[in-house]
Amino acid sequence: MISFTCDYNEGAHPAILDALARTNFIQEPGYGADAFTESAKARIRKAVGCPEAEVFLLTGGTQTNSTVIATMLRDYQGVVAVETGHIAVHEAGAVEYTGHKVLTLPAHEGKMQADELSAYLARFYADGSYEHMVLPGLVYLSFPTEYGTLYSKAELTAIREVCDHYQLPLFVDGARLGYGLMSPECDLTLEELARRCDVFTIGGTKVGALCGEAVVFPSGKAPEHFFTMVKQHGALLAKGRLLGVQFDTLFTDGLYFRIARNAIGLAMQLKELFVSKGYELFLDSPTNQQFIVLTEAAAKALEGEVAYEVWETLPDGRAVTRFATSWATTPEQLATLAALLP
Repeated sequence: MISFTCDYNEGAHPAILDALARTNFIQEPGYGADAFTESAKARIRKAVGCPEAEVFLLTGGTQTNSTVIATMLRDYQGVVAVETGHIAVHEAGAVEYTGHKVLTLPAHEGKMQADELSAYLARFYADGSYEHMVLPGLVYLSFPTEYGTLYSKAELTAIREVCDHYQLPLFVDGARLGYGLMSPECDLTLEELARRCDVFTIGGTKVGALCGEAVVFPSGKAPEHFFTMVKQHGALLAKGRLLGVQFDTLFTDGLYFRIARNAIGLAMQLKELFVSKGYELFLDSPTNQQFIVLTEAAAKALEGEVAYEVWETLPDGRAVTRFATSWATTPEQLATLAALLP
């Protein structure tokens, strides 16, 4: 069986495995104080164009999101996200577990709209009893979104302006950042994204690493004692070198972006395959997650041969499915899918 269920079905890019093997017997201190981690941080600072940035390497996406959000909020504050946002849907209440409410807004193909964010904040502060309520203290976006869609430079700038007006920090979850930046429809560079948020993440788990996420504070203004809070939230590896070697490799000679481009190219071919056979797209995603409305006949034809995710059920009972390509997807896998589709 071949799988398009997610973008972390495979282990890690061979260059990472090779680097881990080559450095295996080099003795280094733990908890991210190793030379590999320092090199990785320097490479990331250069890539994002922020020499003053503070960079931290954490274990995984859920740990990272809950740690960043909890450390940036006061006890009485919540985080604003769209109703389909990863922290609102697919993290098992990890943010709420830290004591902070996720305050949701409508999603438009997975995206937040600046005018709706502005209207929500205006209504909130116009309410004479707002001090009896959970105060918005942070805005959360993901790039790409849960539906594979992207914020344009203009859209992200508009949200940034609303955040500035209300003095709210902006957090961009980049678990799939490479796949967003390499999309032909992306009009943002990594440097431009970094300048428009207070903190963002560079996902490794979904983009070629065994595990790990890089947290970047572009201005160098991380929350006080952030390292200690990372450990308190269970997101710190004693063998920090494991993350250091991986991110150092990913950000050497543009590997991170090259392997992300593979996923995008094959995702566009996958989309064209379904369209050419008459299948309906739930939405037109420009990234590695493609959402297809499958017929019952197609589902039966793929049963036991191709794995994918059922994302949601439409009012008429049809299922929206997700097919995700990755850095490791091959043309041969697409050819197998093409041969099976009725």
